Amino acid sequence: MERLHSALLKEEVFRDQLPNGLQVYLLRKAGYHRSYATVATRYGSTDSRFVPAGAAEPLDVPPGIAHFLEHKLFEEEGGSVFDRFAERGASANAFTSYTLTAYLFSCTEAFHENLRLLLNFVGRPYFTDELVEKEKGIIEQELKMYDDHPDRVLVRNLLEALYHRNPVRIDIGGTVESVRQITKEQLSTCYATFYHPSNMVLFAAGDLDPQETLRVVRETASDGSPRGEIRRFYPEEPPAVRERRVEQRMAVSRPRYALGLKDTATGFTGEDLMRREIAHNMLLHMVLGRSSEAYQRLYEEGLIDDGFSAYYTASPLYGHAILGGETDDPDRLHDELTRILERFRRDGFPDADFRRAKRQAMGEFLNGFNSLEFIAHSFVSYHFRQANFFRYLEIVQEMPPEELRAHAEGLLDLERSSVSVVRPR
Repeated sequence: MERLHSALLKEEVFRDQLPNGLQVYLLRKAGYHRSYATVATRYGSTDSRFVPAGAAEPLDVPPGIAHFLEHKLFEEEGGSVFDRFAERGASANAFTSYTLTAYLFSCTEAFHENLRLLLNFVGRPYFTDELVEKEKGIIEQELKMYDDHPDRVLVRNLLEALYHRNPVRIDIGGTVESVRQITKEQLSTCYATFYHPSNMVLFAAGDLDPQETLRVVRETASDGSPRGEIRRFYPEEPPAVRERRVEQRMAVSRPRYALGLKDTATGFTGEDLMRREIAHNMLLHMVLGRSSEAYQRLYEEGLIDDGFSAYYTASPLYGHAILGGETDDPDRLHDELTRILERFRRDGFPDADFRRAKRQAMGEFLNGFNSLEFIAHSFVSYHFRQANFFRYLEIVQEMPPEELRAHAEGLLDLERSSVSVVRPR
């Protein structure tokens, strides 16, 4: 078992790869009362065109099928896996993102017993035509509920405006129409392709014995040998945004506003992608973080409140920044943000602001490192993007201001921006 050591964090991760291709990472947190584990597959909502296992030609599946499959794996003959976790004193959950699906649990006792349960239920799907049809109705209701959630609608409309063809513009759960098209055979094909151990990772953290935990994993994991890379296909995305502005009226007491900035430089992986994400978020902190002059002025003028945020997110397939929140005057806020971003792009930033942003990035990371959930989810997310999460702090420390100045020109280009507004009816 390999040991990965971070001198800055004073942490050590134990790594191994099983004969079936599953990569295992174990983080011992001495003195922690709670333990946490997640098993994840590099399969998200954007993976709707691919070559299935054992096939030669690409297959198109309906949007939302990765999320649908996540729901179905918790079902087993005779009941729900949630009940079995509860019987063992564990809290279980799962989520699907644009790029991955993760299954997880936390507990304060019976960790290895719960770990076996996690590996077993993810490794043994149970599909019937009757249960698939039943699930369609459940997910349709979930999607309709999201249609009444103003913050979700705000971001969904923004991504639809930013992107022409990139599948990130489609809701992770798909649409009511696409969900109705999903079949048991399609679910089985997606499972056989994306839930092979070679496409998955297990991360566990807590006051655990790495050798004993690895023994449990080896005993429980399925047999088999590694497979090659899954061939995935994505539509070509033009650099321009699809729409500059989109508005919708809903039953809300205050308007919502979001500004999206489309990053046209995509395809990055590994540490290049991590550096880009860190740099862009540091830029956004400098220009509109809570300690910035611009944020304080907008707050004092009543244009924003504590819910205002500005963040950048990226994968090899896409990259964008989203700025916004609730506001009484979305039009005035838009004008103010436009002037702030244009001035920052033109004039740059003093080194003092850069040092403040660096301290902020390091502080947020170290604060998050107290959470097993933060560590596990961040590690898995960067792992699938071929980056080492435990290098994050070192990259922040070594990053020069010139690197951020080089990024500001592209990120803050308002010619590649879209606006989404939700107003009261």
